[in-house]
Amino acid sequence: MILNCIIVDDNSSQRLDSLRLINNHPSLNLMEKFTSINEVKKFLLTNTVDLVILEINLSGSDGFKLLDSFKTNHEFKIPYFIITSEDTSHAFKAFEYNVIDYLAKPVSIKRFSEAIAKTLKDAKMKENFQDSDGEHIFVKSNLKKRKIYINQIKWIEALGDYVKLITNNKSFVILSTMKAFENELPKGLFLRIHKSYIVNLKKVERYDSKHVEIEKTKLPLSRTRKTQLSKALDLITS
Repeated sequence: MILNCIIVDDNSSQRLDSLRLINNHPSLNLMEKFTSINEVKKFLLTNTVDLVILEINLSGSDGFKLLDSFKTNHEFKIPYFIITSEDTSHAFKAFEYNVIDYLAKPVSIKRFSEAIAKTLKDAKMKENFQDSDGEHIFVKSNLKKRKIYINQIKWIEALGDYVKLITNNKSFVILSTMKAFENELPKGLFLRIHKSYIVNLKKVERYDSKHVEIEKTKLPLSRTRKTQLSKALDLITS
């Protein structure tokens, strides 16, 4: 399992320390580095992050404001948080937000590895949740609640204030944003390839620089998503 992560730290040398720790860990993929909470919020509107390495004491800002934002904005998928700080006085408050760990700077390789191990263990438990019939989600379509099996989903497309869910047998129109629906799907099995399309990676038959093909249907592929798609397909087939 690979966790997509970001760093939030306005101290350049300490940010570099976190960068080294992430780059040397085989289960982490660094998406971006930030120095302010506002930058992070903008990024999260269009990107899905699994883990945030957060300095809680930012100059001119408070890392807890980012944690608070997840209580009021349900468009954001709630990632795991590992707090890093020279000041350990906020540890008790941080754990009230269910952060995965609180690491005192300078962070040792051993403590960092332990925190990532805890994160991976929890993420794998959630990913492996299945019932006896197979992994599924519930959706509300035409005023009815319907059980949809994950392995039956081909792709999801934006439809104004709704999303259209395409399965092996039929399609469903659901009142939801693309971001909110994306958060309901199992991590690692689906990828947003375009602002208006999410695909089941196991259903992808071929792709080029502009399109992804599923059962002879060509879906648009954003130029910025091609590398991410290639990596995701490599992981799911390995």
